[in-house]
Amino acid sequence: MPTPQPADVVRAMILPLALAQYICSYAGTAMNVAIAPIAHDLDTTVFGVQATITLFTLTMAALMIPGSKLTDVWGRKRCLVAGLLLYGTGALLAAIAPGLGVMILGNALLEGVGSALMIPPIYILVTVMSPDLATRAKYFGIVSGAGALGAATGPLIGGVITSLISWRASFLLQVLVIAWIIVLIRRLPSPARTGPAPRFDVTGAMLSAAGLLFVVLGVLQSTTYGWGAARTDFVVAGHVLIPQGGVSPVWPSIALGALTLAAFVLHLRHTERRGREPLLHLRLFGNRAANLGLGTQLVQWLTMQGLFFVTAVYLQDSQGYGAIMTGLVLTPATAGVLISSAAAERFARRRAQRTLIVAGFVLTVAGMALLLVLVNLGPGVWRALPGLLLAGLGVGTMLTPSVNLVQSAFPDRDQSDISGLSRAASNLGSSLGTALAGSVIVSHANPGRHPYAASLTVLAVLAVAGLVLAVLLPRTQEVVNT
Repeated sequence: MPTPQPADVVRAMILPLALAQYICSYAGTAMNVAIAPIAHDLDTTVFGVQATITLFTLTMAALMIPGSKLTDVWGRKRCLVAGLLLYGTGALLAAIAPGLGVMILGNALLEGVGSALMIPPIYILVTVMSPDLATRAKYFGIVSGAGALGAATGPLIGGVITSLISWRASFLLQVLVIAWIIVLIRRLPSPARTGPAPRFDVTGAMLSAAGLLFVVLGVLQSTTYGWGAARTDFVVAGHVLIPQGGVSPVWPSIALGALTLAAFVLHLRHTERRGREPLLHLRLFGNRAANLGLGTQLVQWLTMQGLFFVTAVYLQDSQGYGAIMTGLVLTPATAGVLISSAAAERFARRRAQRTLIVAGFVLTVAGMALLLVLVNLGPGVWRALPGLLLAGLGVGTMLTPSVNLVQSAFPDRDQSDISGLSRAASNLGSSLGTALAGSVIVSHANPGRHPYAASLTVLAVLAVAGLVLAVLLPRTQEVVNT
């Protein structure tokens, strides 16, 4: 059998890589429509199930940078397979869980760790195995589209499976998909390491994980406690640490996270000065295009997840729609993302990455404005469809070039570092989008207020901020050959 050429290898790998990204994104939203049935079957509370979902998000976000660095230590394909095996084991445990404890172990911990191990190699492999910017754009478009599709169809597919069979079947579906991915990739060659395996920076991994955990935890708490004064008592182990009306616990958590991340940066500097291998190389932060690109990635995922969340809550609370109908109404946004993501290679050959990112933000802001105007004109779900389609086209247009710009700014030796940073920024954006939208909705829940319009307006303003970052991107960027 002839040795596959690089183009043949990446074409063969793109299906399993896209499926892996899809299933991780699917898992992040599918459980939201099955909270009540899970709580009933496991004889626990809705709060317990929601805490499990939150812990999954925290685990994945906190370990994304260490998980990415392990691709240098273990090898990219091996790290991907390890993540798939952990994730599949976790999904199987969740499917057969007799109680909340096993559910937390399977869904929150094993699936969370598995996601942190398998997501970074997806983007590293696409980058290092693609010969040019346009080819990377094509495959990043497929992977990004799969991620957006997973996030959008999670509630729809999860709702259908839960309604027709059981919530446990949704986890068994994940197990089957993971098994399929492992079969698809097992005969593919593993990219050769260019040098000796580096030492893993345990202290750096602990500091980065703790810092991201506290930041994301603070963001997620905003829905419950708000961003200003605490809406309710903040209680830990039966003790009221912050009474209602005091400063929201969001800020102490974010501040603790920021201090820990500052200690992480100091540790990286000290490690580099001693001539040892850090978890991240500080040279990554000297690239202006990549730094701005990370900012646009954060805002893109914030906007997309926030838009899906706001629309879903509006349809279910104000219109009385179930999970299945809500998923169907969101189809134009999903279709928009997929259409523009599919055209990523053609766009990359004709336009600069900066131009595409700017255009994507313009389309997204226009779609949100159209959504606000048409919905405010009167009832009727059809009024939301043009705005959702336009916003989806905008998000799909800019997702791929942002990833492409950031990953292509660095050589092969830095791909584990930048991939971890890139995925951490995207995860933080996703958490921020849902948390910000949810906290605005809760704070405007009084009669006579318009919580969904207010939440959508906040997201639109943040999308404009993303547009500013995109405009500041250099007009030309040197693409580093990997």
